[in-house]
Amino acid sequence: MKIFACGNCENPVYFENTACMSCGATLGFVPDTARMVSLDDDGSATLIGADASTRYVKCRHHARDDGCNWMIRHDDIDHDGYCISCRLNHTIPDLDVPGHRALWHRLEAEKRRLVYACLQLGLDVSPKEVREDGLAFDFLADPDPSFSERGRVLTGHDAGLITINIAEADPAARIRMREEMDEPYRTILGHFRHESGHFYWDRLVAPTAWLDNCRQLFGDERQDYGEALEAHYTNGPRPDWRDHHISSYAASHPWEDWAESWSHYLLMLDTLDTAWHFGVQTSPRRVDSELLESDLQRPPYRENDFDRLMAQWMPLTVALNCLNRSVGQEDAYPFALAAPVIEKLRFVHRVVRGLPL
Repeated sequence: MKIFACGNCENPVYFENTACMSCGATLGFVPDTARMVSLDDDGSATLIGADASTRYVKCRHHARDDGCNWMIRHDDIDHDGYCISCRLNHTIPDLDVPGHRALWHRLEAEKRRLVYACLQLGLDVSPKEVREDGLAFDFLADPDPSFSERGRVLTGHDAGLITINIAEADPAARIRMREEMDEPYRTILGHFRHESGHFYWDRLVAPTAWLDNCRQLFGDERQDYGEALEAHYTNGPRPDWRDHHISSYAASHPWEDWAESWSHYLLMLDTLDTAWHFGVQTSPRRVDSELLESDLQRPPYRENDFDRLMAQWMPLTVALNCLNRSVGQEDAYPFALAAPVIEKLRFVHRVVRGLPL
């Protein structure tokens, strides 16, 4: 994630900010240019381009519900006033139910991070209302507040429709589910990344020449999915899963292996991009103290050389964990990347970048 600045006073602001804490200006994010702008009194902003100026207005959720800080072109009348992220919503929770609005806002904030990453990578995020094989989200609440299995909303993906249980935005509920599912690393953004992996497998792998190569690395996805998951939850993961997979869940089925690897690739890129823009560069050395040629020459979202990304990523994760331990926190990055896992990440990189087979 790049560094953003207030469009009025140039003070650094966060991606989620709706107002500048320095000058008080109302802010909006313009996905067309990946810039944070300050808004005029009427809630609009005008950007001067090479050929003409373009006026942007608040997303409908921004203007009505304070649920979004993204902007749309003033002449975009095809999506009822919703931005490129909010127009992906198929169902949102009942906002009249106490607590739902806060949970929904947290989900939307993380979804915008996913959409931002997809836009930076040039991935298609067309909504289902535009194309049949597009993307859509259902944000649903459990009918039973006790979170019993009966009636529980299951987070998942089905033909482009991603369902997220809004309880994932409740830290206490998420910790409880993390312990129940034995997942040491469970985040809202991680769910969005993982489920988007299923969506993009259908778009970028299944109907393309990548499929055979994917099967060689991840396994044959035609094996029965239901039986594979039942075996995983009944018997647990294979004992040697760490030697081949990024997570124990990735060992359950090739589809999940791909989705977990996809999610990890997005995590890696976004973290590296943040570090790059803040000028955080490690100087990794070999055992013999020889400096690696690993400095990234461009933002990670633009870097085609996977080896350069990995050369920065590995020492950065060590630094992150050491920093966390210094302030008394658990490791920020509780993963160990075996050689087969790195090759899977490399494959995801090639698919995303459209590099030669």
